[in-house]
Amino acid sequence: MLLRLSCVGLVFVCNAVMWTVFTKALRLSSSSAAASVTTTASNFISSAILGRLLFGETWTPLWWVGLAVTVCGLLLLHTAAPQLVPVPAEKKE
Repeated sequence: MLLRLSCVGLVFVCNAVMWTVFTKALRLSSSSAAASVTTTASNFISSAILGRLLFGETWTPLWWVGLAVTVCGLLLLHTAAPQLVPVPAEKKE
């Protein structure tokens, strides 16, 4: 029973840390999409690493393909120059 309560508490602590980091990323990021995608990718990768360490899960070749695509997408997202939309000048009357 104590182990179950500890695990439930750990879930709440991990979620609180994740939300704290996510809100800081939203504040520091120029785009909410960049913060959301980065957070999702980091959750995916950290879950896989913890699954391997704690439960001995194996990583299939398809998982490696998914990781490569995820990392390439993150690189494209974070290295692309932002597209600025020109704002029309106001007419003076």
